[in-house]
Amino acid sequence: MNMPIFKPEEIKSLTRALVIGAGKSGVASAQLLRKQGKKIIISDIKKKEEIPDAVEIFNKLGIDYVFGEHSEDLLSGIDFIIVSPGVSPKISLLQTAREMNIPILGEFEYAYYYTETPIIAVTGTNGKTTVTSWIHHTLKELGFDSVLAGNNDIPLSNVVAEDIKSEWIVAELSSYQLEYSYYFHPRVAVVLNVTPDHITRHPTLKEYAGVKNRIFQNQENGDTAVINKDDEWVYSMTVPSFVNKYYFSLYSEVNPGAWLLSKGGYRKYVCFNNEVLNGVDSLPLKGTHNVSNALAVLTSICAIQKSPKEVFQAMTFFKGVPHRIEFLGCKNGVEFYNDSKSTNVESLRVALESFHQPIILIAGGRGKGSSYWPLRELVKEKVHFLITIGEDAENIEKSFSDLVKTERVMSMEEAVKVAWKNAFPKSVVLLSPACASFDMYPNFEVRGDHFRECVRKLLEKE
Repeated sequence: MNMPIFKPEEIKSLTRALVIGAGKSGVASAQLLRKQGKKIIISDIKKKEEIPDAVEIFNKLGIDYVFGEHSEDLLSGIDFIIVSPGVSPKISLLQTAREMNIPILGEFEYAYYYTETPIIAVTGTNGKTTVTSWIHHTLKELGFDSVLAGNNDIPLSNVVAEDIKSEWIVAELSSYQLEYSYYFHPRVAVVLNVTPDHITRHPTLKEYAGVKNRIFQNQENGDTAVINKDDEWVYSMTVPSFVNKYYFSLYSEVNPGAWLLSKGGYRKYVCFNNEVLNGVDSLPLKGTHNVSNALAVLTSICAIQKSPKEVFQAMTFFKGVPHRIEFLGCKNGVEFYNDSKSTNVESLRVALESFHQPIILIAGGRGKGSSYWPLRELVKEKVHFLITIGEDAENIEKSFSDLVKTERVMSMEEAVKVAWKNAFPKSVVLLSPACASFDMYPNFEVRGDHFRECVRKLLEKE
């Protein structure tokens, strides 16, 4: 990891900040900076009329902004830059800032300098939101004060600005956030998996895994790294020798860590170290991927000294997170599931593997450049009817239309109507786009909410 030209205390002493990006984290940074009495200017490539909510907040706070471009003229009056996760490090403004030795850091990194609460941090290509939410829920069940922050809930800047007190912060970190992170030090750091994603930002899997590896780099003696032994990229990551290493695995015994024990060839049991806890069937979420997620949750919390049996029991009350294989209801024997958080090919694979019933699949959106071809056998086995939508519909059709009957639609309302028309008792209607939402929606949450509303209207009909 290349260390920056600044130290945290130096950043805290600076007074003039440029915030690049006016999305959720950019707004949160601006609010924190304003509370700290800093002088702020916001820059976003979007036009003013495209982000009215942010404009309203900035006007209310008296914060200057420049929209529609990232002008390098802004660099003349600032001491440091806070970059929102979605902003590419390669934009010319940032390249010029580096040449001028202007410190550049992420929203999460900056906010971290102002909190002393220990952090459990989770990254990985898939499962981050489920695992962080599950850890947060379990900590609360066990009597800890816990707050979610980061990529999955509220920006850490909001937690700091609002002075939210807790015993633990549970943070989801994307590769984009880790890319702008330098001194961040989690007490417990978890890497779930590494599969191809964001290839326009991280062209090779080695580079992408290297960014994920940064979550371990500042850990100290007594901290814990939680590692997926089943994932070759994660298992080979560099962890400081003095950090406690815990593991989780679906396929082999680990110690220290969580693993599965098979008895009689049928029932599997969750174990922690040498202790058998309970059957896998007592876990609340379906799918093999969620068994792996559960092992990660169990390992992460047991690393901070709680009884494994108590932890497992607390875990069983978790109900899952919205937009991740979320059950919406059933009509005439047809089940509906919202997996809008499926924004890449790997997450679609996980969703398809979670069902034994025939699937009417709704997929598409803004593709990330990954090939759909590796899913051909799975689609052939699992999908009864394919509905495509959004910018990448044609690419999805080219990959699967020779295997399964396919129909392209122009809206979510039409997708649900076509799905219902082709569904039958004991089948599943599944929204699992394998794409980002930005062609039609501002984020996957809005996409999933729209799907949920369309399904609600269908279910309410006689």
